[in-house]
Amino acid sequence: MHERELRCVICDGDMLFEVPPCEDGHDECPELVCTRCGAAEVVAPIVVHFWPQSGPPGRVAPHQRRAA
Repeated sequence: MHERELRCVICDGDMLFEVPPCEDGHDECPELVCTRCGAAEVVAPIVVHFWPQSGPPGRVAPHQRRAA
């Protein structure tokens, strides 16, 4: 099992977290569990999309236009 030290909001301190047994068949499960209180923490990469201002001012990305 992979273990790593993270800040637990329930224990209010740096605690040891471990990867629980994964029943979903992930290669690298994004879920971690605090070894003291059992609180779950999901660790996933954050993806940010950036559109440079190359068009006319006030132009919005297509998906933002549809959502409005």
